[in-house]
Amino acid sequence: MSNRLKLLFVDDEPINLMLFQTCFGESYHVITAESGAEALKILAENSDISVVFTDMKMPWMSGVEFARKAKPLYPRIAFYILTGYGLSELIQQAIDDGVLNGCLFKPFDIDEVEQAIVDVVNANIRS
Repeated sequence: MSNRLKLLFVDDEPINLMLFQTCFGESYHVITAESGAEALKILAENSDISVVFTDMKMPWMSGVEFARKAKPLYPRIAFYILTGYGLSELIQQAIDDGVLNGCLFKPFDIDEVEQAIVDVVNANIRS
């Protein structure tokens, strides 16, 4: 059993899944999903996921829709949206509602993702 922090990355583009795995797979246990529906199944099977990063624009279920379904079921998990389209009112409302911990922009900056993870770890240590 690994004691590495477990992350879930959700994106409908396989190249982005591979890139995230390459960037963070050595430091963290990274699980990937190609859709919000797949991600919900993964969350149900992995109670120890700490942070979820999800793309905003995906077929069938946006990242915000996925987070709004998942957050009530897994309130201790931190959810971050990734978008290449800017901070929309929909994303800002989800942040204000406490569904999302924040918004990061594509192409993702490794240091910003790492800082989001550190922020979650530090918040969990304080609570």
